[in-house]
Amino acid sequence: MRFTIYQESRQGGRANNEDRTTYCYSRDALLMAVADGMGGHHYGEVAAQIAIQTLADTFQREARPLLADPFRFLQKSLTNAHHAILDYTARHHLKDTPRTTCVACIVQDNVAYWAHTGDSRLYLMRAGKVIAQTKDHSRIRLLLEEGMISEAQAAVHPDRNKIYSCLGSPTSPEIEFSRKTPLEHGDILLLCTDGLWGVTSGELMAVALKGTNLLQAIPMLLSQAEVKGGAHGDNLSVVAVRWEDSYVEDASSSISTQTMSQDEVTTRLEEFGRNPAYKSDLTEDEIEKAIDEIRATIDKYNPKK
Repeated sequence: MRFTIYQESRQGGRANNEDRTTYCYSRDALLMAVADGMGGHHYGEVAAQIAIQTLADTFQREARPLLADPFRFLQKSLTNAHHAILDYTARHHLKDTPRTTCVACIVQDNVAYWAHTGDSRLYLMRAGKVIAQTKDHSRIRLLLEEGMISEAQAAVHPDRNKIYSCLGSPTSPEIEFSRKTPLEHGDILLLCTDGLWGVTSGELMAVALKGTNLLQAIPMLLSQAEVKGGAHGDNLSVVAVRWEDSYVEDASSSISTQTMSQDEVTTRLEEFGRNPAYKSDLTEDEIEKAIDEIRATIDKYNPKK
């Protein structure tokens, strides 16, 4: 595999960053995931951390170097994350469960597989156009599909942030899967939270990223979205990959997995409370305790072999 990949998360106008992102790759498979925590008072970020870390941990264990069944991997990991969040809620006697949206994508054998719940999105871009994207599990999306409102009305609708499926809800999440989607050289897969897509359309992002270096273009997109979001803008996070079968950018920004061993996995995962981009007023002791609790919760559903 050869690809260029970039991830970043920004606080926007919120007091805390409850988004989480990760990417991991073995010699022959790549995982990308984005989660948008809901619930406030640190618990939204806990739900998002559990979701992202469950995906990353399972990938590290099973991608040796291929996943046997990418769709099964996505279904199992997201379901386990959902139950782990419910366990965390019960153990801490929380009045309401922390929740998170999540979108995750696997690429192997030049084929992409993705799944999502909620309104975190995936776009597949080719030659400056969006050729596939996820459909939000939101009330607004249902109204749009039924022809009850227009896109312009949806942008300012009071229910635009209300979703009907997520991880951590008392009801089981609706997890929607893509088809197996072959990739072409130069294709871009972009996963993001609503802090980005809510103020910048997929079509505009596709045009802006065509033929660019992702490591330079994505930060510019995020900066523009921060300005548009203003003082009350949401957290905004993205993981984007350009799929390559030959060098199209500087070697320093392109990743080749050809020299990796079958059992080797590389992961880029920001641990809870350790990244300055995720502002938190927790003390060091509280962060350490939260990390231990999240790890224990995940391990229950991700037992080491």
